Parts: sequence; C-alpha cells; structure tokens
Amino acid sequence: MKLLESKTLQNLARSFAGETQASTRYKFIEYGARNEGYNALAEVIDKIAFNEFNHGRMFYTYIQQASPKMIENIDISAGYPFKEKWNLVENLKLAADDEEHDRNLYKEFEKVAREEGFEEIANLFAMTASVEECHKKLFLDLYQQFSSGTAYKKDKTVKWKCSGCGYEAESKEAWDKCPLCQAEQGFVMLQVASK
Repeated sequence: MKLLESKTLQNLARSFAGETQASTRYKFIEYGARNEGYNALAEVIDKIAFNEFNHGRMFYTYIQQASPKMIENIDISAGYPFKEKWNLVENLKLAADDEEHDRNLYKEFEKVAREEGFEEIANLFAMTASVEECHKKLFLDLYQQFSSGTAYKKDKTVKWKCSGCGYEAESKEAWDKCPLCQAEQGFVMLQVASK
C-alpha cells in the first residue's frame, strides 16, 4: 500500500494538526504562568510546547515523504480540545487530560500503521505515545503541587535553585525573594517527580 492512499496518511495529518495545536495551547499556559510570576513553571511548560512542536514536525516530515509532488490538501475530520481558559492551575489538569487523550489516540494510530505495513511510522506513533504519557504525569504532578500549595513548600528539606542566577539553598520552603539576585519566588526551579 502506498502511504498517499492510506489511513495512516490521514492519521499523520490529524496528528500534525493536533500537535501544532497542543504546542500553541501550551504556549498560552506558559504565557499565563509568566503573567502570574511563575517563571520556572513557564520554563517547564515551554519545554513541553517545544516537544509538541517537534512531534508535529516529525509527522509533517512523513506527510511530505508520501509524494514527490506537492500535496495540495488532506481533508481531515477530527475534534480538537478548546477547554483551557485563563485559570493556570486548572489548565495544568486539562493539559494532562489532553496528553492522555493523545497517548490513547497514538496507540490506535500505531496499530493502523502496523496493519498497513508502515512499521517506521508505527514506531513513531509508539514513541510519541510514550512521551505523551510522560507529559501527562508531569502536568498532573504540577497540577497537584500548585492546587495543594506544595510547589514551594515541602515536608522535608530539599535543594532550591534560582533559575535567574543559579543560587542554591536547602530548606523545606523556597525563599520569597532570591537572596542573591532578588528574583521573586516564581523563579525558583520546581521539584517535579517526572521531568
């Protein structure tokens, strides 16, 4: 079967559209984090947005390889989430839900690609699904920390580091202002379970 005539091509196009939208949605969340003074959180989310951009780039690369000629259009019918509003903490939970959805979708797309004989693309879907699972766990961890008020306060002593100047100190709670550069608490790097 040729890729140009396959369901896998449709799935690549849906995946490309979904990943580029996810990247943009996460940039909105990053923007919200920066506006609320959470620079370190914004940096974490920025890395995830860049991951999503690269997923989209890989899907697009396979679409381009489907034909030596320009592909004028690929009609796709798919729903995409528009749940996030301007509530930073809630958006972290919604992003985790989106990542779970994408992981499940890519598992389905992997199966179709294997059935159609596109092993390399099936492997791409499988690897992307595993990354989406990591993203889900990270977003859930961030959501739990920010919703419970434990992002900058721990039960045990941990090492806190300023993302602005690199200053480090150990304590149960992060400083309000960095002792070295006077950056606000939102510049303190986060302690996350799965980075």
